[in-house]
Amino acid sequence: MAFADRFLTLGRDAHSGEVLARGGDPEAHSILQRTDFVPVVRLHETYHRLPIGLDIAEEERLAIRAVARLRAVRYHVDADDAFDTETREARYQPLGSLVADLAERIREATTSGEVADALTELTASHDGVLIALGEVLTATAAFYQCLGQAPDSHTAKRLQYLSEHRLGVIRSDLTHMRNDLADRHQNHPQRRACTADVGPDEHEASAVCACPAPPPRLATSPAAAPTAAAPANRRR
Repeated sequence: MAFADRFLTLGRDAHSGEVLARGGDPEAHSILQRTDFVPVVRLHETYHRLPIGLDIAEEERLAIRAVARLRAVRYHVDADDAFDTETREARYQPLGSLVADLAERIREATTSGEVADALTELTASHDGVLIALGEVLTATAAFYQCLGQAPDSHTAKRLQYLSEHRLGVIRSDLTHMRNDLADRHQNHPQRRACTADVGPDEHEASAVCACPAPPPRLATSPAAAPTAAAPANRRR
């Protein structure tokens, strides 16, 4: 992210009276959303606003909290005087980052069994992440079903469909892959655990271990080309 993405403005819009936050990177946007801000996507910009229908005191409370959370992780926030305080709020680890740790485990895995273990956390039949996600969708559907407004019944049915059909396909496919990897007992051909050791007859402090260089991490775009391999690790 560019250095400019570490800067945000948060204040009350002079024309609409809404409390708006502009700027920041995806991490900042996540902090804003966890402080009740709503993303607004326009053709040329994306910004965040507080929910409609709040009184002034609640708007100020949420805006002060957002500034405190952002500054606690070293974002630079240009805030209205009413929201600019010395308050700081410690950052907790979001649930999503715990799930994302599974991706890091898979990136570092050297055997099919290690990947199978990580995928088990997603696919376990009683308390896996995907089972829990299905329960969240079902509970949200039940909540919408009782609200009584015209589109709510359709939203409830849509959520139930996503839970039963779309999520079910993902869970079924990943479960099959997990079981396949559990049966393989196969080492990754380009990865192995590194002990940082060198040959027993090597005495130079500058010697490098015999492990191959780690494979490059691919970009998320399927069309992106791999980067050049990193040099081998130095002996410690």
